[in-house]
Amino acid sequence: LTKNVPMFVCTMAYPTVPCPLHVFEPRYRLMIRRSMETGTKQFGMCISDSQNGFADYGCMLQIRNVHFLPDGRSVVDTIGGNRFRVLRRGMKDGYCTADIEYLEDVKV
Repeated sequence: LTKNVPMFVCTMAYPTVPCPLHVFEPRYRLMIRRSMETGTKQFGMCISDSQNGFADYGCMLQIRNVHFLPDGRSVVDTIGGNRFRVLRRGMKDGYCTADIEYLEDVKV
């Protein structure tokens, strides 16, 4: 998953760290639903950036569980995965997307 990766522009996420989310905006509700339906169960998380829309670096989040509420909102249990660098930004149905490359740590 490196092309047209859905991006949740919100907060900072870190590898191996749980990141619970309360999803209420229609664009992100659609994004979460698509991530579940396609089976990827992943999306990128970046903080906001006033110049580019979102930061050049972020962290993939793996969806562990989603609790859909009757009014359409959802509580999403995610955990941080690989870090990445944004190569190209895009937009799909109101939410941001990006082409990314994964970062690898230098082994000590």
